[in-house]
Amino acid sequence: MPATMSRGRGRRTINEINMVPFIDVMLVLLIIFMVTAPLITPSVIDLPTVGKAARQPDQVLQVVIDKDGLLLLKTPDGSAQLALREIANAVKKAQSGANDPAVVISADRNVRYESVVTVMDALQRAGIQRVGLSVQLSGQAGK
Repeated sequence: MPATMSRGRGRRTINEINMVPFIDVMLVLLIIFMVTAPLITPSVIDLPTVGKAARQPDQVLQVVIDKDGLLLLKTPDGSAQLALREIANAVKKAQSGANDPAVVISADRNVRYESVVTVMDALQRAGIQRVGLSVQLSGQAGK
């Protein structure tokens, strides 16, 4: 209820807001944030490292995804253009004689990430354990 003043003949309300409690609350919040800010550690992402395999694979097959999303399977015998549903069976057939088969996926820079993951998933669902990605080192980007 606003305070009222009486001066002679009429009563008039005082239109003032008491700012002291507001300032007290803001100062307490400021102190809390100043004390807790140094205690909060930023999140750290532990990224995997790349190293050499203990043993090189006997045979490496390459699945190439071009900029239009077409799949090409390169084997020592030759290369063939395949659909996504055929790629896993073709890789298994090409790897039938190898003891330690590996597949390397080489995708064009402009290919959607989803396409690469779909091919990886299809290969891993077919039981192919060693699936890797081919990258270009930053020093060789213009060559």
